[in-house]
Amino acid sequence: MKGFDRRHFLAGAGTLVGAGLMAPAQALPGSGPQGSANAIPIPRRENGRPMNLILYFMDECRADALACYGNPVTRTPNLDRLAHEGALFRNCHVQNPVCAQSRCSLLTGWPTSVRGHRSLYYLLRRNEPNMFRYLKNAGYDVFFFGKNDALTPDSFADSVTEWKDIMPAGGGFGGLRGAKLPGPTTMLFAGGGDRRKQPDYLMVQEAIRVLERREADRPFCIFLPLFQPHPPYMAPEGFDGLYKPESLPTLVPPGLPGKPNFHQAIRDHYGLTGVDDATLRNVRATYYGQVSFSDWVLGELMEAMSRTGRDRDTALVVSSDHGDYAGDYGLIEKWPSGLESCLTNVPLIARVPGGKAGVDDHGMVELYDIMATFLELGNTRATHTNFARSLLPQIQGGPSDLKRAAFSEGGYNIYEPQAFEPKLGGLYAAKTDLQNDRPETITRCASVKTQRYSYVARPAGRSELYDRQADPMETRNLIDSRSHAGARAEMETRLLNWYIDTSGVPEEYRDARDMPPYVRNADFPDAQQRMRQLLDN
Repeated sequence: MKGFDRRHFLAGAGTLVGAGLMAPAQALPGSGPQGSANAIPIPRRENGRPMNLILYFMDECRADALACYGNPVTRTPNLDRLAHEGALFRNCHVQNPVCAQSRCSLLTGWPTSVRGHRSLYYLLRRNEPNMFRYLKNAGYDVFFFGKNDALTPDSFADSVTEWKDIMPAGGGFGGLRGAKLPGPTTMLFAGGGDRRKQPDYLMVQEAIRVLERREADRPFCIFLPLFQPHPPYMAPEGFDGLYKPESLPTLVPPGLPGKPNFHQAIRDHYGLTGVDDATLRNVRATYYGQVSFSDWVLGELMEAMSRTGRDRDTALVVSSDHGDYAGDYGLIEKWPSGLESCLTNVPLIARVPGGKAGVDDHGMVELYDIMATFLELGNTRATHTNFARSLLPQIQGGPSDLKRAAFSEGGYNIYEPQAFEPKLGGLYAAKTDLQNDRPETITRCASVKTQRYSYVARPAGRSELYDRQADPMETRNLIDSRSHAGARAEMETRLLNWYIDTSGVPEEYRDARDMPPYVRNADFPDAQQRMRQLLDN
């Protein structure tokens, strides 16, 4: 979040419990079992304790970059081991292909359009619910080690026990944000320096500190929102040059018919139109090196969990906020109105004590399902209307939900200048210049993905339909195919029904109109689940 750092936050956070510790949480209406008289109790586990929780959250990691997701080249031994010991969800899709929007959705169980969290500049405010506040009100200590693209400054005290954003001078890629970029904007740089001086490594060391010093009687949740493999494409030493560009699988080529106009606009504006395949392969190879670095850092955390015995009472979940083109379609990074699977399909791997090992789930799930899963593991429940579904049944070996669909949305309306990113220099000059100079490249869109099809509705452009089984890389747009007219109609209806179902949620409180007090119906979650089953079918 630009213009906001830890010092600024601490100055306004009120009385501190200790260095880096926030003021005690203030219970808000409907904010959890201890903050709401209407909270629905969930039975305690057999040992009487909620489970400890860790969310290892990579930035901009597409699912197919991992070996356990079928990549024939990458080396991700720790992620592979985690999948072997827990549950891997092959079809996890994000609600939005951009950082802050996706994270706001993750923490609320809301699609980004529900409360207007459709831009980098609309974070979760203090009067809005979030997963961390529920956990803190349920007795958890919540540790937040990493970049903040989710909460406004005044939201931290109610939701987080300790926050550290570690960006040492000259470390990571912070110094490149104002760099002058020569030639085409590929965001490709030379090696990123010592692996043990990277922000991601240092943040995980903070998590390890908690594991080593933690008392056994109070549950904790550690959120690790990391930096890698986010562009610039720049892998730390030992991972830079790990993959040979010529050994990689074929990239999806540029200039495919039926693709949205912003593809060519990006290539033209970034100077990528004339960039050869070898350069784009180098981008992909470097990106894979960054993914392998993230895997190595995860290994440090997993080793510490084993050494401290925390692997026996702590759920470890790995995921990401969105993917990256990384050379596919002749593109780099991501785009706010890009809804290709390489941007929406992210890893989701969960190792939960007591869960079944080796689960390989092919059903459609959504990133914000992590919220419902964590709250159930924490013996608490969200009291605000939301659309997340707990994945514990699958984690425990239950069947995949093959009828479910996944939904994503992105972009801004041209008449919403407040949502656009301002023009920036350096690393993001080309991206922000294009968005502001040609706003038609970033208009709103929405997608629905099922086991068979992917449909993207673009009211201001050409919509898209792909057969995911015959064309997993989404290269042949079938939107005008007569033989697929029925599939198109079915997907359009499904998307419309979803928008009707999620188009807005009422608050937990009611404004006074001489009405009796609101009493939550204890059977409501079951009724909501039945409604979702009807929509799935």
